[in-house]
Amino acid sequence: MNPIALLLLALSMSTDAFAVAIGKGASLKKPRFPEALRMGLIFGSIEAATPLIGWLIGRVAASYVSAWGHWIAFAVLVGLGAHMISEGLSPDKKQTQTPTRHSFLKIALAAFGTSIDAMAVGVSLAFVEVNIFLAAGLIGLATTAMVTVGVMLGRVLGSLFGQRAEVIGGLTLIAVGGWIVTGNL
Repeated sequence: MNPIALLLLALSMSTDAFAVAIGKGASLKKPRFPEALRMGLIFGSIEAATPLIGWLIGRVAASYVSAWGHWIAFAVLVGLGAHMISEGLSPDKKQTQTPTRHSFLKIALAAFGTSIDAMAVGVSLAFVEVNIFLAAGLIGLATTAMVTVGVMLGRVLGSLFGQRAEVIGGLTLIAVGGWIVTGNL
C-alpha cells in the first residue's frame, strides 16, 4: 500500500470520530485544549489499536467482523446518544451542572463505537502488503488531531446552543451510528 493510500485511509478512519468529538465538545462547559487533547489521545489510541486487533483476527474471524462490526458500532453509538439526549432533556439539569470533562469510560465507549470500522479495515489489511504498525500509527495520529480539533470546534457550538448542546451531541452520535450502518450494508 502506497503512502498516499495510507494517508487517505487514516483520514477516512478519523472522520466519524471527528463528528462525535464536535458533539462531545459541545456538551462540555468551555473545554480547554488539555481536555480536547486528552479526548484526542483516548480516541486516537483506541482507533490505532483496533486495526491491529483486526489484523490479528485476520482470516479467522473476517466474516464475523465484517458482518457484525457495523451493528456493534451502531448499538454502542445509539446507546450513548440516547443517554446524552436524556441528560440534555432532563428538567432538573442546570447550566452550572454542565461537566468540564467527560469520564474516561464515556470517551472510551464513544471511541470504541467509532473504531469498529477500523477493526474491519485491519482485518482487510491482513490480506494486503502493508506495514500494519505504520497504518495503525497513522490512523491513531489522524484521529488524535481530528478529535482534538473537533472538541475545540464543539466548544464554540456549545456556547451557541447552551444546555441543548448535549442533545445535539446525542443526535450526532446516533447519526454517526446510522451512517455506519447504512454505509456498510
